[in-house]
Amino acid sequence: MNSTLSSKQAKALIEGTIADPFSLLGAHPIELDDGQAVVVRSFLPGAKSVSVMDLDSEKEIIASLVHKAGIFEAILTSDISIAPYRLKVDFGNSTVSKFYDCYSFLPVLSDYDLHLYNQGNHYNIYEKLGAHPWTHQNIKGVLFAVWAPSASRVSVIGDFNQWDGRRHQMRNRGSSGVWELFVPHLGKDLLYKFEIRTGNGTILIKADPFAFRFEQRPKTAAIVQDLEVFSWSDQEWMASRARQDSLRRPIAVYEVHLGSWRRRLEEENRWLTYSETAEELIPYVKEMGFNYIEFLPLSEHPFDGSWGYQVTGYYAATSRYGSPEDLMSLVDRCHSEGIGVILDWVPAHFPRDAYALEYFDGTHLYEHEDPRQGVQKDWDTLIFNYGRTEVRNFLVANALFWLDKYHFDGLRIDAVASMLYLDYSRKDGEWVPNRYGGRENLEAIDFLKNLNTKIYERFPGVVTIAEESTAWPGVTLPVHLGGLGFMYKWNMGWMHDMLTFMSKDPIHRRYHMDMLTFALLYAFHENFILPLSHDEVVHGKASLLAKMPGDDWRKFANLRLLLGYMYGEPGKKMLFMGGEFGQWWEWDHDHSLQWHLLQYEPHQGLQRFVKDLNRIYTSEPAMHELDFHPDGFEWIDFRDADFTVVSFIRRGAAEDQTLVFIFNFTPVPKINYRIGVPGVGYYKELINSDAACYGGSNMGLKGGANAEAVPWHGQPCSLNLTLPPLCMLLLKHIRE
Repeated sequence: MNSTLSSKQAKALIEGTIADPFSLLGAHPIELDDGQAVVVRSFLPGAKSVSVMDLDSEKEIIASLVHKAGIFEAILTSDISIAPYRLKVDFGNSTVSKFYDCYSFLPVLSDYDLHLYNQGNHYNIYEKLGAHPWTHQNIKGVLFAVWAPSASRVSVIGDFNQWDGRRHQMRNRGSSGVWELFVPHLGKDLLYKFEIRTGNGTILIKADPFAFRFEQRPKTAAIVQDLEVFSWSDQEWMASRARQDSLRRPIAVYEVHLGSWRRRLEEENRWLTYSETAEELIPYVKEMGFNYIEFLPLSEHPFDGSWGYQVTGYYAATSRYGSPEDLMSLVDRCHSEGIGVILDWVPAHFPRDAYALEYFDGTHLYEHEDPRQGVQKDWDTLIFNYGRTEVRNFLVANALFWLDKYHFDGLRIDAVASMLYLDYSRKDGEWVPNRYGGRENLEAIDFLKNLNTKIYERFPGVVTIAEESTAWPGVTLPVHLGGLGFMYKWNMGWMHDMLTFMSKDPIHRRYHMDMLTFALLYAFHENFILPLSHDEVVHGKASLLAKMPGDDWRKFANLRLLLGYMYGEPGKKMLFMGGEFGQWWEWDHDHSLQWHLLQYEPHQGLQRFVKDLNRIYTSEPAMHELDFHPDGFEWIDFRDADFTVVSFIRRGAAEDQTLVFIFNFTPVPKINYRIGVPGVGYYKELINSDAACYGGSNMGLKGGANAEAVPWHGQPCSLNLTLPPLCMLLLKHIRE
């Protein structure tokens, strides 16, 4: 039998150069000499024989081999009703396969889906693009869909087709740039990638940008995954979260790198799984009194040393620690114990791994073409093109995805400063000004505003946190008031000033009191989180404990003092793992924290101090209720450089919620040191960082002190105190 295809069409089909294989494969009306008919055409390389089933109730219709490369055709009468049909195929291995022909199905994605995506407004696009177990025209299979507008051909490849890009060429959805293919009979746990033929004929093998799961590195294939199988039990938590005002709540965050928090040294130093983390981390965090865990990025990434900040699978929970269901269970368990979970998220840049987003369809699809706009030199990564609607959609939908499918309670957005400025880490001539000639990245600004708007529209009660290190105004101002719309911003200036100040020998601190107090000049300009983060305990910076000056006793006393000052000042709190018990080593992502140190009393004392700080912080409204209002803070004295002592008042919304903080930043006790206080009555000692139970010298007030009617520091009353060395005192005013 002669083929009804032209030789040119057959060649294009065989070589995979045709943009729309559905125009040739499947069932098509044709004109024959004796009238109209239908041809069912299939391309099955290696097949010995093919029959068409289901289109004639009485018989199978044998197809003829019309091209030795594997093109088969069966001619049917024109009055046969065409519906999804099966092929019966003998591949010559003594096994006859029967399967529905993927080219007999109608398109799946609606024109409206494609329109919204091209507009940049399809915020559930992760439910359509990627790979999804699907029932289409009453047949079960998997829907594959990918955006590759400049490709000349796209195929899905995997074990199911011997990774042969000729076998499952995808349907081109026209100007949308989307390619799709419903493949019947397939299901979850299937390995796959996309084979992309570029405009110049180059073949690229790419990972799915929307994949929900990947093989463990160094392998890079995506895995078909159904995210709807997990049964959540946190409905009460989610409902309560939506009603809360986080600005007035205590937020004490424990920052965790899951791969190095705790390892199984006896099992070749392996990391914990998601399930093991749930069993060990959650009880520890609850015991320590933190009410949030912030995980360094858990999106799929190929290089352990990136700590997750160079993402190749934006929609996939990293397979290092287990399955997506295991991560969902970890979050669910946190919620059941009253612990919120924040995910570190990286929309600023992505790595150059050839199998991932870079040069995705043979063009600079996700990144800028101009290296002055598209290359982040600090990390040798690529910058997203925020001006492209589909790229913005990809990122905004990704943020919503983690809040939707994994129930995370917030996102900490990494490297925001690098997004805001076109000249970030660039010299003159290495960047392109915006349309007004300025240095602001207008597209990135619009993206961030839209991101925060959509997050708070869809998930009230969650938090977004900007890691933003400049003085950009209005980072936490609502979008409708001209801000970027984040809920919180890391106070990087406070962190750097405090660590610099505390690392100085106390004899020199008197000359650097501005570092101690400067952050209070702008404390209420933004909604700040005071962080002591992972970035400050790596790359030769030393651990928190090792930064502190003096002998071991003084190091521990200084670290307790630093932590006490952080908890005393306005702003929410964040501490990186290991800081709570005095890790000596710098953080190393390849090794466990030094848990063995807890056999020693100084480390036990520091851990006990942090536990008590969290307990008091969460129970005393004055320590968190008015964090972002000047009424919640008042200096008593910040001018005593000679003694290097500072003191201030924290207040809650109610009149009886008044706390007094006093800090002695020298190792010299201060006897008969007078502090002004706002009223008469008893000032109960809530915490003394020099207490013996924390490893201190046990000087202090022995429970509290009564105020005297002696005006001091502009206050109507005062306390005559003994200030222990290198110490924080926290007193609560008990009114008469």
